[in-house]
Amino acid sequence: MNQPIRVLLADDHAVVRAGIRQFLEQAPDLQVIAEAGDGAIACTLIEQHQPDVAVLDIQMPQTSGIEVTRWARANYPNVGVLVLTAYDDDPYVVAVLQAGANGYVLKTSSPAEIVQAVRDVYEGKSVFNPVITQKLLSHLVAQRQAIATHEALTERELEVLILAGKGYTNKAIGVQLGISDRTVQGHLAKIYGKLTVSGRTEAVMKAVSLGLIAAKEG
Repeated sequence: MNQPIRVLLADDHAVVRAGIRQFLEQAPDLQVIAEAGDGAIACTLIEQHQPDVAVLDIQMPQTSGIEVTRWARANYPNVGVLVLTAYDDDPYVVAVLQAGANGYVLKTSSPAEIVQAVRDVYEGKSVFNPVITQKLLSHLVAQRQAIATHEALTERELEVLILAGKGYTNKAIGVQLGISDRTVQGHLAKIYGKLTVSGRTEAVMKAVSLGLIAAKEG
C-alpha cells in the first residue's frame, strides 16, 4: 500500500482546524501529521516534518500564510502549498500567487473539493477555485492593458522607484545610485509623467499593481 499524503494544517482558529482535519483524515490516502495555530509555528513544523502538502490560512498571527508560502518556497521547494482561506479579495489572490503557492481554495468549497485539491497539489498540479481563476485572469488582462498604456520606465527610473518604495529620501537615493538628489528629482518627475500619477506613494503603488516592481515585504 502506498504511503499516505502527509499534510500539515495551519489555521489560527482551533475549531476550524479540527473540522478540516476531520474530513481530511476521512480520506484513506491523507494523514495530518502536524497542526499550527500561527505562521511562525507553521514554519517550524514545515522545517521539522517537511510534509508533502502544507494547507495554510492567509490571516494568521506572527507570520501570514503568504509569508509562510514565500519562506517554504525558498527553503523547501518540494513541499506543496495549498492556501485554504475565506478571502477572495484581488490583492490576496495576487500576493498568494506571487509568493509561489500551488493552489488557492476557498473555505466555501466542499470537503470533497478540498481533499481533491490536496491530492492535486501533491501530484504537482496547480489548483484554484473557479472564482479565483477568474480574478487572476482579470488581473492579468488589466495589468497588460495598463502596461500598454504607459511609456516604459528606463532601468535607472526603475532603480529610483524601487528605492523610493523602500522609503529612501531623494538624497539617500542619490547616495545609493551615485547621482545628485536633483537628478533623482528629475527621474521622479519623469516617472510621475509616465505612470500618470502625482506623487511618490501613488507611483510606487501603481508600479506594484502593474507588476513593475515587487510589493514591499514585511
